[in-house]
Amino acid sequence: MFKGYILPSLLTIALLLPSSATLADRINLKEGHPEQHVVVKGDTLWDISAKFLQDPWRWPEIWEVNPELENPHLIYPGDIIFLSYVDGKPVLKVNRGVAQRRDHSNTVILSPFPRASRLDHAIPTIPYDAIRQFLDHPTIMTPEEVEHAAYITASDEGRLISGTAHRIYVRGIPNTYSEFDIIRPGKPYYNDPKRKKDILGYEAIRLATAKVEAFGDPATLRIKHSAREVLVGDRLIPSRRQAISQNFKPKAPSQQVKGEIISTPDGITRVTQFQIAVINIGTSDGLKTGNILSVFQQGDVVRDPITRKKVQLPDEKAGTLMVVRTLERFSYALVMEASRDIRLYDMVRNP
Repeated sequence: MFKGYILPSLLTIALLLPSSATLADRINLKEGHPEQHVVVKGDTLWDISAKFLQDPWRWPEIWEVNPELENPHLIYPGDIIFLSYVDGKPVLKVNRGVAQRRDHSNTVILSPFPRASRLDHAIPTIPYDAIRQFLDHPTIMTPEEVEHAAYITASDEGRLISGTAHRIYVRGIPNTYSEFDIIRPGKPYYNDPKRKKDILGYEAIRLATAKVEAFGDPATLRIKHSAREVLVGDRLIPSRRQAISQNFKPKAPSQQVKGEIISTPDGITRVTQFQIAVINIGTSDGLKTGNILSVFQQGDVVRDPITRKKVQLPDEKAGTLMVVRTLERFSYALVMEASRDIRLYDMVRNP
C-alpha cells in the first residue's frame, strides 16, 4: 500500500475552496485505510476522511467531482465513498446509491444501494451540535458590545434579585427584537494572557432570557427563564439564532498566523475532541471560517546531564482545530483531533 503521493493539481468540488497547500505537498493515506465506506446517518465528512487520510482536513484536495450525479456537492447516507487512482494518484469518489465490491478475480461489481435524497439528509462537514450553542450564545463580548448593550435599570417592586416571571425595566432596547438574553460581563480576556495586556473582550455569563411586554425608555420585559439570579445593571443582547452553514470549508490559513488559546468552555482548564476553544487571533489576522490550525504545547525545560545547562525541549503537537466563528480579534475553534489534553494558553499556528 502506498503511503504518500505528490498531487499535480487540486481536485475540489464546487462547494469547497482549494487548500493553500503548495502543489508539492504530500497527501498521506492512513495506514490500513479501507477501499470504500458506506455513508450512514451520523457520519461527518471529517469522520469519513479520517478513515482514508492522515490529515482529514485535506480531503478536498483529492476529491473528484462526479458530474453525472444529480447533486455532486452533497453526500447522503447510503452513498459509497471509495478510494481510486487517476494516473497513479489517489482520488476520493462517490457512488450515489451504488455499492462497490470485488469478486474472486478482482473484478469490480456494482450493485444498487438505497439511500435518502432529501437536502436535509445530507451529512455535515463536522458535528454541528457540538458548536451550535457557541454560535447562538457567544461566550465572549467585545468591550464595544459591553459598552453599547442594553441594561437593566430597575426591577418590579424594587427587587434586588429577579428571576423567572419577574418584570424588569431596561434602557437601550432596540425595537427590532422582542426576545433577549440577559448577560453579565465577567472576567476579561487579554491578547497577551500572561502579561494581562490589551483586553480583547469579557466573559459573557448567560443568566436568563426575557421577552418585551412594552417598548419605551425604559422598556418593560418579563423574564421567561432564569438559570442564575438577575441583578440591576446586567446587560441584554438580542436572542437570535445565526444562519451558519453546516458545511465548513477546511483549508489552511492563506498566511502565517500564530496565537494562543485564551478561553475554554465553562472555565475548564483542558479540552478534548469536539469541544470549543477561544483563540486570540481573528479576521484582522487574516483568519477565516474553516481555517485549520495545529495546537502545540511548549516543551519542558530540562537540565542536560552532561553540561548541566538548561535545555528547551521541542514543542509537541497536541491536536487540530477548525475555526467555526470569527470576530475581528478572536475566534471560536472546534477541537477536531486531540492526541493529548489541550490546555489554556497552548499555542496555535498553521498546520
